[in-house]
Amino acid sequence: MSAKPYQHAPDAPWIFRTYAGHSTAEKSNALYRANLAKGQTGLSVAFDLPTQTGYDPDHILSRGEVGKVGVPISHLGDMRQLFDQIPLEQSNTSMTINAPAAWLLAMYVALADEQGADRKLLQGTTQNDLIKEYLSRGTYIFPPGPSLRLIGDMIAWCYLEVPKWNPMNVCSYHLQEAGATPEQELAFALATAISVLDTVRAGGQVPEQDFEIVASRISFFVNAGVRFVTELCKMRSFTRLWDQILLERYGVQDKKARRFRYGVQVNSLGLTEQQPENNVYRILIEALAVTLSKDARCRALQLPAWNEALGLPRPFDQQWSLRLQQVLAYETDLLEYEDLFEGSHVVEAKVAELSKGALEQLALIDGMGGAQNAIDYMKTELVASNAKRVRSVETGDMTVVGVNRWTDTEASPLSAGESSIETVDPRLEAGVVERIKAWRAARDDGAVQAALTDLKAAAASGRNIMEPSIIAAKAGVTTGEWSGALREVFGEYRGPTGVAVVVSTGEAEDVEAVKREVERVSEVLGRTLTYLVGKPGLDGHSNGAEQIATRARAVGMEVVYDGIRSTPEEIVRRAKESRAHVVGLSILSGSHLDLVQEVVRLMRAEGLGDIPVVVGGIIPDADALILKQMGVARIYTPKDFKITDIMGDIVRLVEGAALVEA
Repeated sequence: MSAKPYQHAPDAPWIFRTYAGHSTAEKSNALYRANLAKGQTGLSVAFDLPTQTGYDPDHILSRGEVGKVGVPISHLGDMRQLFDQIPLEQSNTSMTINAPAAWLLAMYVALADEQGADRKLLQGTTQNDLIKEYLSRGTYIFPPGPSLRLIGDMIAWCYLEVPKWNPMNVCSYHLQEAGATPEQELAFALATAISVLDTVRAGGQVPEQDFEIVASRISFFVNAGVRFVTELCKMRSFTRLWDQILLERYGVQDKKARRFRYGVQVNSLGLTEQQPENNVYRILIEALAVTLSKDARCRALQLPAWNEALGLPRPFDQQWSLRLQQVLAYETDLLEYEDLFEGSHVVEAKVAELSKGALEQLALIDGMGGAQNAIDYMKTELVASNAKRVRSVETGDMTVVGVNRWTDTEASPLSAGESSIETVDPRLEAGVVERIKAWRAARDDGAVQAALTDLKAAAASGRNIMEPSIIAAKAGVTTGEWSGALREVFGEYRGPTGVAVVVSTGEAEDVEAVKREVERVSEVLGRTLTYLVGKPGLDGHSNGAEQIATRARAVGMEVVYDGIRSTPEEIVRRAKESRAHVVGLSILSGSHLDLVQEVVRLMRAEGLGDIPVVVGGIIPDADALILKQMGVARIYTPKDFKITDIMGDIVRLVEGAALVEA
């Protein structure tokens, strides 16, 4: 028996975070200071979609999106307001930002300089994982090559200038949200980390003797689902595989530098609109998966609120999630013990199984030339895995309490009333737009143009992008201007949809029944029923649209789906070109009223007003009523989880519209 004591004084807890930000920098700052006062120990900034995709709030693509899913940060003035009365030298800040990560870090450092902070004391993380954006989240801007180059620049700059900062946070969180199996989540995330380290090594900015330092600053951001044992073993597998990769592939000798350092948000995908109070239990179980095992414990944890499947959580809901962490860390004896699972033959067997599957996938990706060259393959695999998961919920093979079993329920007082979720005042967007116009008017245009010229020169020549970006931030350059300058040099990218292959549903009876109906109605129409699936606006959450498109193909429809970030004009043009019989719009960013209204208006202007429009997303009942008044024929929310039933409803809708027209 080991002489090592099994119990000891409590370890320091992980960092307590709450993913937060909305409306304006001023309102988000008030929320941050309130959360810190309640015992939160780190900040986790949620940026709105225009910021994430490199647009200013007055850009046409930003309309209806400003402040909806995060805070708009357009320039150094916004950054000042966001961290007003929050000393950056004493903060630990996580920023969920990817394509413009270099820019947001540049503004953060510029503000720290203003505060008189020592750059070498700044602590935090920029997510900065573009490969997972191509695969799952969709807030990419530039092609893979330039995106990896920008990550390499940040890593090379940070290890010298802000050595406590994690410049790259490999994010497997959204991979699981997009349907990844545990083996895929392990393999795809590790393949991304390998591609980043290979980019840094090939870039020549980091001396070989310092490569170990750089490797030690790569962190991860993972997902913990409700399958508790599997998730716990997945984290133990992550720690072992990362140690193996750094040692064998890169020759990192320092065991501490090979440590798998990760933050986690537990699974939002599994939160249900039906009986949402059950989500509290799900969140607790998921938190245990990443805290119980000392040898694979997270370094930072952020928990979603119980009602995120309904809409934006209120301050109380975020406080409730924070209190869960505090009870777990300070009231239980969890942190007093060595690893509870060391020596468990069950855990060891599952870890070995997951590791084997992940290594097989990694070898396959290596054979394709690495993650950058395997994006199409990984995207298709994720869509296929998600289709199987969705189908298993439909059929009842996977039980989801309150959704497909035990659905009878008492009315919940927690979600009653108009104030059960936080809402963003739509008038705030106009104020944000006015402020950025005032910012532009007050700055030195000569300094701005000089900074942008130097920024483009650095991008074109291969010079490190960070110092020119910090100079640009101090000159008053905006997020849209920074991204626009780099768009001129690098171009833009449109990722794969992953829905080209029809995923077999095993000739299921319900699918075959709808397929027969599609064939019958197609004969009436004189050609195959054509379904245009569109994602207007900047929302990159494409899982729902991909599953609708995949199932529509499976039942025999002609499907038109071009992926994310379409303008209303593009959707209407495609509807006209394809002679669509129905148009489906998928929106998860809360901008459904603005975007749907514009699509419907343009369709009527183009003489397409007789084509039914259906909408899917997280849509409150009051908004659903407004959409119906606009002329929307059907509204599907997460409670409509049986996709084949939706397909049958679409067929009936198209047939009814055809009979009316006839």
